[in-house]
Amino acid sequence: MSDTPPPRPARPSVLSLNINSKSALYAAYMPYLANGGIFLPTSKHYNLGDEVFLMMQLMDDPAKYPVAGTVVWITPAGAQRHKAQGVGVQFADDESGRMVRQKIEQILAGHLNSNRPTHTL
Repeated sequence: MSDTPPPRPARPSVLSLNINSKSALYAAYMPYLANGGIFLPTSKHYNLGDEVFLMMQLMDDPAKYPVAGTVVWITPAGAQRHKAQGVGVQFADDESGRMVRQKIEQILAGHLNSNRPTHTL
């Protein structure tokens, strides 16, 4: 029998994201994910399935929206078509995740079906 305590799960990374324009929000939002999601440019290494905690600020709204999520997309450095390096985070299926998704979709109303390229597709 070992005296070593079992390893504790790693605490989720806390990421801050400030989106200051509707076009930047459109490029970062991932509406095709269940619960919605957002792309965050970062050079920090993440793995698929990593849990993260976001503090998001959307344009002129002074509020910072806290939302938990899971890394579901990774764009590595040097990706094709000069895509920005970063991760896509799927919002958690909880009250804060639903609230942030609703807020983003209100801001982007009428733009979600556009054919403009985004950071992910």
